[in-house]
Amino acid sequence: MNRDAVLAWVESPLQLIGAAEWAAAHRITVPVAGRLTPQMSETADLLLARGARFGEMEPYLGIPWKLLAQHAHWLVGDGFSGQFRLAAAVLRPRTLTFLDDGAIALPFADTLLQRRPYSRPHVTERGLTSLVAPFTAETIARRARTGAAHLFTAFDLGRDRMSALADRGFAIERHRFAWTRATAPAPADLGTRVILGSARPIDGRMPRDTYLAWLTGLAAAAPAGTGPTTYLPHRRETAEQLDAVRRIPGIALTAASVPVELILAGATRPVHLHTLPSTTSTTLRLVLAGTGSTINGEPVPMAPSQAGVQR
Repeated sequence: MNRDAVLAWVESPLQLIGAAEWAAAHRITVPVAGRLTPQMSETADLLLARGARFGEMEPYLGIPWKLLAQHAHWLVGDGFSGQFRLAAAVLRPRTLTFLDDGAIALPFADTLLQRRPYSRPHVTERGLTSLVAPFTAETIARRARTGAAHLFTAFDLGRDRMSALADRGFAIERHRFAWTRATAPAPADLGTRVILGSARPIDGRMPRDTYLAWLTGLAAAAPAGTGPTTYLPHRRETAEQLDAVRRIPGIALTAASVPVELILAGATRPVHLHTLPSTTSTTLRLVLAGTGSTINGEPVPMAPSQAGVQR
């Protein structure tokens, strides 16, 4: 095993963007083991076209044991993953860097601090996944004590968490999608009002009728003369839900096969975004900083001139 070899092990498009941001920030070309899905493939192609510092791209299903064994430093997309827990407990990587998997970054930080069980929020875990959790937690804690465990995140973990993580040896590096913004071409014209689709009805967290009523109200509230409101679907929305959205007057559904962060990066004029609470409430504030855009009516603040590193 090469002591300095880095591998990005990612399962979602957002995690893949995080790997591209890490590679750019550290000026290191990183091979990628990415879960084999259409969304991952399209996102990878787009990131490569924009110059992402990715080496060999290896699509996989399951655990990429051989690749993991060949690399001492893992960039991990999903720290709650049962597959990651098993692989880390068996192979014990020398260095671990955890990328963002959405707003779950906050409960994962609390897990690292042993403030909550090592289990995915709102999920009942059984079997091997739960059995190996203590061994993986100990592996991570040991790496932290030797300065070999890191978090690379766009999320504000809060002063208390940051301090407690630092006390345990974790290094925390904040990013603001600097590479994503710098490499983005001018986006397609989506108009001035955009609604971000949600998978909440699919996940059973919101009745579909309530969701459609919310969309209908937003479309009806559009100022006169602004044209239809653009709807960017969530990647997990079903065809049935999208058909219902298409029937709402005043909404124009636009295909979105890659993360909205990549679609909207590069915006030069204000965009007025409407979204239910989600990861994008954080990520798009960073991607659109300084454009005069708003999210649910709140102005997006200017970004600092460069991302800060906090330890």
